[in-house]
Amino acid sequence: MCGIVGYTGRRRAAPVLLKLLKILEYRGYDSAGIAVANQERIDIFKRQGKVEQIGSASLLVGRTGIGHTRWATHGAPSEKNAHPHAYGKFVIAHNGIIENHALLKEECIARNETFISDTDSEVIAHLISRYYEDDFLRAVQKACVRLEGSFAIVVLSSDHPDKIVCARKGSPLVVGKGDRECFVASDLVALSSETDQAFLLEDGEYAVLQGAQPVFYDRELSEIYKEKLRFDPVFDCADKEGYLHFMKKEMNEIPSVLNKTKLSCVPEKDFNDFYKVLCQTEYIHIVACGTAYHSGLCAKYALESLCRVPTEVCIASEYRYRNPIIKPRTLVIAISQSGETADTLAAAKLAKERGAYLAAVTNVKYSSLTRLADCVLETNAGAEIAVAATKSFNAQLAVLYSVALLRKGEKEDFTEFAAYAQKTLDSAEAVRGWTPYFLGAKSVYFIGRGVDYCAALEGSLKLKEISYLPSEGYAAGELKHGTLALVDENTPVVAILTQRSLAEKTMNAVHETKSRGARVFLITSLPDIAANAEATSSVLIPACREEFTPILSVIPLQALAYYTSIARGNDPDKPRNLAKSVTVE
Repeated sequence: MCGIVGYTGRRRAAPVLLKLLKILEYRGYDSAGIAVANQERIDIFKRQGKVEQIGSASLLVGRTGIGHTRWATHGAPSEKNAHPHAYGKFVIAHNGIIENHALLKEECIARNETFISDTDSEVIAHLISRYYEDDFLRAVQKACVRLEGSFAIVVLSSDHPDKIVCARKGSPLVVGKGDRECFVASDLVALSSETDQAFLLEDGEYAVLQGAQPVFYDRELSEIYKEKLRFDPVFDCADKEGYLHFMKKEMNEIPSVLNKTKLSCVPEKDFNDFYKVLCQTEYIHIVACGTAYHSGLCAKYALESLCRVPTEVCIASEYRYRNPIIKPRTLVIAISQSGETADTLAAAKLAKERGAYLAAVTNVKYSSLTRLADCVLETNAGAEIAVAATKSFNAQLAVLYSVALLRKGEKEDFTEFAAYAQKTLDSAEAVRGWTPYFLGAKSVYFIGRGVDYCAALEGSLKLKEISYLPSEGYAAGELKHGTLALVDENTPVVAILTQRSLAEKTMNAVHETKSRGARVFLITSLPDIAANAEATSSVLIPACREEFTPILSVIPLQALAYYTSIARGNDPDKPRNLAKSVTVE
């Protein structure tokens, strides 16, 4: 979602802010802006479009500033709706949603205050201005008390040109300390290129950045001490290493990711506790969104087939609102690549409140979800910059399948899948030749049965995300119950077949679509199926344990989405309207 950065210190702020915003581009955004304070005024430069559009802002003079990349919620993408927003002596950048902004805005308008944007965020600057009586921090705190929803906020004041005030409720915010300088960002990735000293703000906490030392406060503004984070060495997340796109680079990293995915990386105490809970578990709930939800569906097949543990997979945004039944001995597994997905966090909190043991499957060690969970099962996929998830999905599957094997009493080891994945990557290059059949498609269907249906759902999502083609993932047996009416010669159908016992039944659906004029493309681990004459083209992947096949079958589907996106003239790394980390409901 929106990216927030801030800097105060010995250097000119503008070049630092632009560098940090560039790092946060992977989060997804539609506009960008920075504000820089000097002794005379606060200069704001913002534009609709990419960070490059505000490159000339690097000339702004001043050593204190804030920056923002916006993902539109309230108000269309435009220059007037881009952050930062100003009112009176204050300039703010905000990540999150202010749910009561309409009521607050009415109060401001009643006082004859004028609004420039259509955003929910602008009202924050108005409130701070209203409560300001020479105490910058107190004004921010009083404003935050009035706000309902989620927010991470950074604020400048023309009365205090060397100071940034920060506040958090629900949306992530990290403070960094360098050599006579301070930083703030919505993501540790941005700070890791500048400092090895970072501090996490918790909900209801505030920070004041001035000079070389950040100062932290609780919700009552009593000063508090915060421990420094211990995090991995600096890495350059902006390096494509010779690849044209991050997505292609990250797909090619799948073998190395699978090679190092082991549950043994969990600290011994947490692992022992988790193993004890897992052995006693009678029910499993998995909560997740998007691609992570699909990894949960794949896990359900493995957990029920191998372990015979009833497993329910829930879209996180629905879980908390349906008053879920959480029985004793229920293990809840929350899956989120970023660990900051708002809906997943809310579902996880509800599960804990109702007594469930919470395990988190995430790629970010220092996220909100990791701090909430009883046990963290790290995917260790490394930085994933492309918005569309690839290697993180495969890593989630490896961790979840390892959980199934652990419960079954088998040794977990997915290192052999690294070699399988490399073979699959090589075979998957064939889908590049499929793209001409997809360019003019009015819709695309991905079909499969059993665990192949789960892979079909993920393949469909990938294609929609980055090629913008309408597509659906369908259980193969359901096509004839209505959807077959939409299939014709302009409808490519991708069938996934990896389970021998279901192959004949899935091929019945292939026959049905072929007879209606559809072009059929097969992804299969069965050589005789790959040679089927009805297929326009096939990709043969290595055979493996049937419960685990999505970890391989999804790779050609990722490649298909990637090459189709490029053929349609899109940037697969930065699909329109989407964000990597969805921190609002």
